Amino acid sequence: MSQLPNFTQSLTQLIACPSISSTQESWDQGNLKVIQLLATWFEQLGFSIDIQKVPNIHKGGEKKYNLLAKLGEGEGGLLLAGHSDTVPFDDSRWQSDPMKVVDKDDKFFGLGTCDMKGFFAFILQACKGLNAKQLKKPLYILATADEETTMAGARFFVQNQIAKPDVAIIGEPTNLVPVVMHKGHMSHRISVQGQSGHSSKPHLGVNAIEIIYQVIGALMQLKEQFNLHYKNEAFDVPAPTLNMGAIKGGDNANRICGHCELDIDLRSLPGMKDEELLYWLTEALQPLAEKYPGRIHFEELHPSSPSFEQDKCASEKSCFVSIAEEISGHRCCAVNYATEAPFIQQLGCQTIVLGPGSIDQAHQPNEFLAHSEVEKTNMLLVKMIQKYCL
Repeated sequence: MSQLPNFTQSLTQLIACPSISSTQESWDQGNLKVIQLLATWFEQLGFSIDIQKVPNIHKGGEKKYNLLAKLGEGEGGLLLAGHSDTVPFDDSRWQSDPMKVVDKDDKFFGLGTCDMKGFFAFILQACKGLNAKQLKKPLYILATADEETTMAGARFFVQNQIAKPDVAIIGEPTNLVPVVMHKGHMSHRISVQGQSGHSSKPHLGVNAIEIIYQVIGALMQLKEQFNLHYKNEAFDVPAPTLNMGAIKGGDNANRICGHCELDIDLRSLPGMKDEELLYWLTEALQPLAEKYPGRIHFEELHPSSPSFEQDKCASEKSCFVSIAEEISGHRCCAVNYATEAPFIQQLGCQTIVLGPGSIDQAHQPNEFLAHSEVEKTNMLLVKMIQKYCL
């Protein structure tokens, strides 16, 4: 058996394996190298390994894989889960090579150190010395594909239902604060088909930009309706949000714009269904659709991610949320971003989001994981494994 790497070595090797997921084909990469690296390590620790090819939902995209490692037998147990992919990066804004770990100023810099390859380096260290014969319930390690875009890996995993843990931890960066609630996410493109023509004769064309201007006005009113009628004070942004993130249209100043597109994202509160948001969106645009028949269309950019909420159990003694609060030393909270938690929750297990690092570092140049997280995270994982597997 080859010697397993220590924390810094395993983190360095994981970051060196590129695994960017992106809806832009030029950026999108496979994740097999990361999956194979994790498989090699956990196999040496006695885990059984199951690598699953995830159905390709990117047209022409790279092949993607999930990894499920299992130690021990029986039902229930603990699932430690995370995603193996990272976001794209702007090399010009990084002060170091994003694919190499730089240990500086009591921080580990590198793409994925925080979000969230670093979590697997922690898991590896916490699992050293575990004996499968001592486990009363199994320990599962799940590494998924494509969380940063479609969450295809998590969707595919829960369809197969090949693990039935009692509890699950999604190791996204939460500063080791248990997250028990987050918003959902959906993205749509609103397209306006106008009629191009010479700018000197506007009456002979239909300017798509002018219609989009009215669409934006209707969406601004919808945002106000969200703020007035929907609130959940557990969130620091208590209302559902609607963001107008990208717009493009037209090709020249002296031409009537014949086509314009606006990309939006909506983040729903727990308890709100996709159908409800789509109803509000349709209602907001209906007067304009009647005013400009056949010219306004909207389509889903990628499958939506549901909101998430983990309730406390009737019994405090067996409640995962209470135990996570006790072990972490933090009260649970709600966050505005989306994770794989609502999919993992479909396995029938109590689920929380809890991991090292700050979400403020995620998706940023010079992403880092602070040294101060190492001992605390290792201790937390060891205690969770002891509680639910030993």
